Amino acid sequence: MTRFLVTGASGLLGINLCLQLSAENEVIGVVHQQKLVKTPFTVVEADLSDAKIPLNWIEDLKPDVIIHCAAMANIDACEKDPEKAKQINTDLPEMLAFLSHKNGIQLIHVSTDAVFDGAKGDYREEDQPNPLGVYAQTKLAGEQAVLAANADALIARVNFYGCSVTGSRSLSEFFIYNLLANQEMMGFTDVFFCPLLVNDLVDVLLKMVNLRLHGLYHTVSSECLNKYEFGRRIANLFNFNADLIKPVKVSESDLVAVRSPNLSMSTEKLANALGNPLPDQQAGLDRLKKLYDQGYPQRIRLFSG
Repeated sequence: MTRFLVTGASGLLGINLCLQLSAENEVIGVVHQQKLVKTPFTVVEADLSDAKIPLNWIEDLKPDVIIHCAAMANIDACEKDPEKAKQINTDLPEMLAFLSHKNGIQLIHVSTDAVFDGAKGDYREEDQPNPLGVYAQTKLAGEQAVLAANADALIARVNFYGCSVTGSRSLSEFFIYNLLANQEMMGFTDVFFCPLLVNDLVDVLLKMVNLRLHGLYHTVSSECLNKYEFGRRIANLFNFNADLIKPVKVSESDLVAVRSPNLSMSTEKLANALGNPLPDQQAGLDRLKKLYDQGYPQRIRLFSG
């Protein structure tokens, strides 16, 4: 049985990852602000900004695999507190990379598609990043620090959606619950991305772990679209009123931080490594609808502390 240590276990990716892993493995999930209760895996509460904590974990818990999901991901919060963003998004993964290399532990570091400026799209792993804001800058620095400290580490650049313990952690939840309430909302027509259903992302990450891949991979959907179209597809699939989603440009919104306009990504490298293509949008949304029909969002929220 493999022992996994998962940071950010109460986040959107972390909770789904821990739940799936715990079916056949020993899992230790680390949480901070969002508590978890009655989980089928061990939960450890800790402030990751304390530099001594990762060192103690490695020595005491002796994990076989570390999957580092924790991050300061609120873009506007990062702009307001760049030092804290650096501490969590750059310094912490660097320490985990150093410790994992020293102790022979497999490390998977979760990064973001936002390291690119979105000027051209169809980005490949060898393309030069150009992060626009503090969040993206500190995440890119985290990637570089991880690979410098541990060349065997795996870095997955992701963008995902799905069911969270709060019901408010992903773009799909934003659309679904506003549509349920018959609330009008914006859908950006000029922001393109390749979101992957978090459950599909978990499947892919586990395959990458089993193959012991290392280096950098774009781990997103094989199909890209704009956020307005993403919302309309959800509305149509769930039989909601799609006209509640108003097509707007991001420049017409009141968002503080700059957003990259075209984050379409090539997944050819990962598809070749896995031996199959990454899921497209219809496959992911169909699986999401099935999860809702099965009551999965309600079950996952029972773990919220």
